[in-house]
Amino acid sequence: MNQELFTNTHILSWLKYFSDNSEIDLEHVRILDITRKNKNLIPTVEAHRCVLVFTEAGNMDIFYKMWDVGLGDCEVIYNEGSEPEGPIKRDKVSDMIDRGINASAGMIVLNPNARNTIKFGMDNNQFASGSVKYVGSEIRSVLISKMKIHESKNLCVISGESIAVEAAMMCGEGTVIAVEYRERDRETMEENVNRFGLSNVVIVDHVGEDTFAGLAVPDVTMLVASASLEQELKFLTGINPDMEFVIYTLDFKTAASMRDILTGIGLKEVNVIQISVSRLKSSGVFEDQPAPWIITAGVNR
Repeated sequence: MNQELFTNTHILSWLKYFSDNSEIDLEHVRILDITRKNKNLIPTVEAHRCVLVFTEAGNMDIFYKMWDVGLGDCEVIYNEGSEPEGPIKRDKVSDMIDRGINASAGMIVLNPNARNTIKFGMDNNQFASGSVKYVGSEIRSVLISKMKIHESKNLCVISGESIAVEAAMMCGEGTVIAVEYRERDRETMEENVNRFGLSNVVIVDHVGEDTFAGLAVPDVTMLVASASLEQELKFLTGINPDMEFVIYTLDFKTAASMRDILTGIGLKEVNVIQISVSRLKSSGVFEDQPAPWIITAGVNR
């Protein structure tokens, strides 16, 4: 894909066109070029009231996907053609689901219901139903906070499907490598990637030189402890000695052994916590949820 399809000059000309032909306040416009790598349209529109989107010809289901995730009430300001000129049009996404993008161009997407925040601790019923048993939203929120995500970080998530989805929404300038060992889990992960319109997720079936070759080197890895834990840690610290880790386990013996394992491969600042969540049932009784241990480690924490 051409990384220079929309240069600064093109962007400025489209900004002037929309400024001259609509009431848009440019101070509040979020610019998003989805012709570039790792750019997620749907999470960006969900979180911003006004997005100037640059897209290339051939994107035939862009409006259907937006409508399918509940963005049908958003308005699109656009024109016909690939140049910022001519009559301007304004339609709801719900009225555009049968049309695609026929020319590389800019368009304004207005979302009056935007959160102006990123999603954090999504309800499990928002994810694809499939082979995966998702961690509770409260626990996921803690895990993601421990990952210290920002837009440009590259992440690896091993057997943590919903964490990979939420993390991908937050790091729009980076890549998320989602490692899923079981084929059914990879299929569910792929369904989630399509559901949320994520362009910055790479799904692989194991941790190794062959699957990570050519991919962005992760800055942070979140993983669910398993029998292959030490092998995964050694490989990942081998490709990035400064990598930070967030580890999830429900097993006390595994949690107790993590300090020795992590310091043994050169990681410092090892912290181990346990968190618990109780939910009030309709009967008035509190039901305890699984209480995992969360271990964090890194060279520069």
